[in-house]
Amino acid sequence: MLATVYTNGVIAVREKALLGEKLLRLAEMSAEEAFRTLSESGFGGEAKGSDGESLCRAEEARLDGFIREYAPSRAAEEYLLAPRDFHNMKALVKAQLLGTDADNMLAPAGIFPAEQLKAALESGDLSPLPPELCEAAQACLNEEEPTGAKIGAAFDKALFAHLKAVCKTSPMLKKLLAGRADRTNILIALRAQDKDFALESYLAGGKLDKEQLAAVSEGNGEALKGTPYADFYKCAAAAKEAGKPFTEAERALESFEAEYFAAYKYELAGKEPFLYYVFRRRAEIANVRILLVCLNAGLPEQEIKKRLRTV
Repeated sequence: MLATVYTNGVIAVREKALLGEKLLRLAEMSAEEAFRTLSESGFGGEAKGSDGESLCRAEEARLDGFIREYAPSRAAEEYLLAPRDFHNMKALVKAQLLGTDADNMLAPAGIFPAEQLKAALESGDLSPLPPELCEAAQACLNEEEPTGAKIGAAFDKALFAHLKAVCKTSPMLKKLLAGRADRTNILIALRAQDKDFALESYLAGGKLDKEQLAAVSEGNGEALKGTPYADFYKCAAAAKEAGKPFTEAERALESFEAEYFAAYKYELAGKEPFLYYVFRRRAEIANVRILLVCLNAGLPEQEIKKRLRTV
């Protein structure tokens, strides 16, 4: 791994290219003007293609390269990239069960190229892959009545079990994983139609116990008193009560890591600037994608700004 001081110097240079408040100004433009402004600002680099998705994919590839080169530990690299492996294997297993092609469902490579995952699945030799990934794949392939919900839950549980194992020596990553697991488990509890299925679907790595989550599934927010999740629960519970999607809560879930570091951004030290930069860049790329889709759909400026993630 590269020296932290050197990595932080590279980040200081790269931060100058962050869009920052320019994103809000883009929401006031037409789709054509926003695309041109992004291209002129260097977003997407030398991306081939004349659409916003090409720019976003190029930026994601550039950020992935940065993660692979500068990740301060194997655990940090796994936390950031391993979710892709579990997503891609899930897509490959679904395609095999349905007899379809998974290509359109695959994400960019995580720790392993998608081709390696596919070859391992086709050969039946999954041993080079993480044990949690192997077990999830085998369990789904052996399931008598596989459904999308069952397969999704199996791979989600396997991912968080894997991250819990690889992050056990990093207090910072353990804290981030707990925040993500607990928020996701709250959404699982509120979405669940079947309490037993919800209990089986809860993710490892969080600090909330099953008794608290069972209470949440029954609408008892008092079970979260004294935890950092009271506001998150209120947001999600209000959406459920109104019969609306959990859009606000899901946006909060996807933004929480960047917000966690932003709360003390002038005091970051050690490996923290690397993580904060990556989470900001991911949020920014997601925001550009949201913004361009909304502009092309003709949504008004204020509605677009409401949909953007916190950066």
